[in-house]
Amino acid sequence: MPKQNDTLKSRLARSREIHISVIGRKSGRTISIPVWFVFDGATLYLLPVQGSDTQWYKNVLKNPSMGIKAGSEQAELKVAPITDAKKVSSVAEKFRAKYGAGDVKKYYSKFDVAVTAPIA
Repeated sequence: MPKQNDTLKSRLARSREIHISVIGRKSGRTISIPVWFVFDGATLYLLPVQGSDTQWYKNVLKNPSMGIKAGSEQAELKVAPITDAKKVSSVAEKFRAKYGAGDVKKYYSKFDVAVTAPIA
């Protein structure tokens, strides 16, 4: 019987967008939004559209737990911010490779942070 995370990894490998759920740092409410992502190996990478000014990013700094949903698969993950410029640049390159440099340039305005989450 396959483990749940194997099914989740398979879904992530075939998806272009996931929904993330974070706890609002002020409201305490769960906020769910669609985002682009890169799944590489056993690691999920997220690039906030407005960098460190992105609201969901500010929320995960306060509560580093995030729900993800890819199709019918869901998981609760512990996330960690990436602030090292070289590592953020590496994540941005992964996004350009997956979504195209033009679309990344069109939708993303600030490249000062990223987020990572291991998927065991």
